[in-house]
Amino acid sequence: MYIIDIILKNNPVPLSVQKKTVTDAEDLYRHVVTTLGSSTVQLIELTCEQQPGKKITVLSSEISAVQVLEKATTATASGRPPGFFSMAGE
Repeated sequence: MYIIDIILKNNPVPLSVQKKTVTDAEDLYRHVVTTLGSSTVQLIELTCEQQPGKKITVLSSEISAVQVLEKATTATASGRPPGFFSMAGE
């Protein structure tokens, strides 16, 4: 499984979906990055292959970062692998 984390502006908690193959994960990552580079604001719908009923829709202008990583058994005490760090106060 591969995890795609989306970080929203002013929100330190990532939105995550999982994909079964590296190709699907990379395709979604590239789609989000391409949308972020666009001058128009768009809705991005994310679906999870681990939980088929899980869907997330986000406004592209509210995304501050995206990350893709392979799900591994070496997680931290929180159960999540190390990733983004966010500081409050912009």
